[in-house]
Amino acid sequence: MTSELIFSSVENIPGVSARAAFTVNSAAVFREDCDIMPSTFGNIKYMPWGADNQMPYNIIDLIERDETLATCQIFNAEICYGSGLVYDTSEVESRETSDESGVTRRSSLNTRQEVEDFQLDNDLASYFLGVCQDFKHFGFAVSVIILNAEGTKVVRLLRKEACYCRFAVADKSGRIPQILYANWRKYIPNESDVEVIELLDPSCPWRDLQDRLAKRSKCRKFAVLTRVPTTDSTYYPIPHYGSLFRGKWYNIKQLIGLAKESKLKNSAPIKYQIEISNKYWESIFRAEGITDRSKQQERIVSEKQRILDFLTGAENSGKAWFSTFYITPDGKEQHDVVIHKIDDSKEGGDWESDIQEAVNMICFTMRVHSNLVGSVPGKAQTNNSGSDKRELYTIAQALQKPYHDLLFTVHRIIIRLNGWQGVKPVCPFIQLTTLDEHADAKTVTADETNN
Repeated sequence: MTSELIFSSVENIPGVSARAAFTVNSAAVFREDCDIMPSTFGNIKYMPWGADNQMPYNIIDLIERDETLATCQIFNAEICYGSGLVYDTSEVESRETSDESGVTRRSSLNTRQEVEDFQLDNDLASYFLGVCQDFKHFGFAVSVIILNAEGTKVVRLLRKEACYCRFAVADKSGRIPQILYANWRKYIPNESDVEVIELLDPSCPWRDLQDRLAKRSKCRKFAVLTRVPTTDSTYYPIPHYGSLFRGKWYNIKQLIGLAKESKLKNSAPIKYQIEISNKYWESIFRAEGITDRSKQQERIVSEKQRILDFLTGAENSGKAWFSTFYITPDGKEQHDVVIHKIDDSKEGGDWESDIQEAVNMICFTMRVHSNLVGSVPGKAQTNNSGSDKRELYTIAQALQKPYHDLLFTVHRIIIRLNGWQGVKPVCPFIQLTTLDEHADAKTVTADETNN
């Protein structure tokens, strides 16, 4: 028995030669008709994400139900990832220092070694791609920094999946003190399964961390919230693509898929017409000595299947229609079995233009050009030139600058606390090149001058 509820379906209307499609209204995913009240977990009050605390999972479910939307989401996350997060040490100054024994050391080597050790201890590639996906799905990301026992350096950097994070109720000054991390797919998780993490003040996380350490706080694990500023200031930001569910095009695309599935199941196009003479069956019965009526019917079924396997096979299956063959009165010579292939090139294309329009609307809302992800259906579609696609790809990456600035906050805190002078976080872009540069692609940063 499956736990998933299937709300969308196509059903027959009794007494009428028609069918009805049932779909879910996606407009109520991001908004609630009633005020959301805080919930209590132990001694902590937190804000549910949606009236039933299941909103992120409902969003993920809607995204996974649409191929175009899911593809656009992962494309946007990959574009935001760029060439990956890098701790740039190229500007680390080489300074000579002498210890008590008089041995001269170069501090730059120590700094670069510490940075390299930190990147080896923490999977920055997996972390950065994860927070990019959280940003594109929900408009915020949660990073956790873990300090050493002395509280002088950050030794670990972790990502907490946004869909499993819930915010504690803000205090009188509007500051959220904690984040609760748990599997909220369970409506009431066990108290032991909830991880409570101290949240640094989102408006000034570095100053808050300094104050906590100055007050000799024993806490060594802190969450850093990075969120996209939105016009609607709520606990959980509403992503820009919420308009896709508030509008009609998401539901229209779902209806087109249901309509095509209904047609394929109930009136699939006929690909072959197979005419078989009665004499053909009689010759089979006589040759194999079959006289029982039920066995004759079984033999007819098996012979039909044999012909179908011969015609279509596993790769070219289609609908076939069997008709009785007879000898015409004019005495013309006829074969026992005649197979006609029916032209079905126009079948199944009833909604082709509608599908294209729906896909384009989804891609437009997701700010992804359809040619970049290849999601526009049809064979006779106009296609952009290589130069146009290259420029579209460059524009898409350039638009990630504000998101990188937001995501780099936690890394600037790490670099500052660890005392890595001259180190800065960067995320190079992958720039597709032209043929005259004799290279497929190169990486560039916003600080570089492209000559």
